[in-house]
Amino acid sequence: MTDHNGTKVTHRRYIPYSHAHYGGNLVDGAYGLGMFGDVATELCILTDGDEGLFASYSDVQFKAPVKAGDVVEATAVVVRTGTRSRTVEFTLTVVCRADPDRGDSAALVLDEPITATTATGTVVVP
Repeated sequence: MTDHNGTKVTHRRYIPYSHAHYGGNLVDGAYGLGMFGDVATELCILTDGDEGLFASYSDVQFKAPVKAGDVVEATAVVVRTGTRSRTVEFTLTVVCRADPDRGDSAALVLDEPITATTATGTVVVP
């Protein structure tokens, strides 16, 4: 068995305004969980040559709002390698945010990324 601990994958994505789900251009928490599924899939392909299957989350924390106009990064890191399972820590951070006070299309690169969502999950591979 190969130890994949520390293997990391990051995806970056702009969130369009069409994904706003609530007032204030808020995006639902499931958006980040969908991104976690995407980084988990790439992680499984990278480590095991298979897309794998997401088995469970053991912890999900919504720490800050995600908004339309944000640029977010979803990161997955293997923290435990089992025979067929991988325990993965996920983080969703906001790295850019719209700045409508300066104009309709104005945005900022954040000096300090905002941690929006964290989770621990388990994936299984054949």
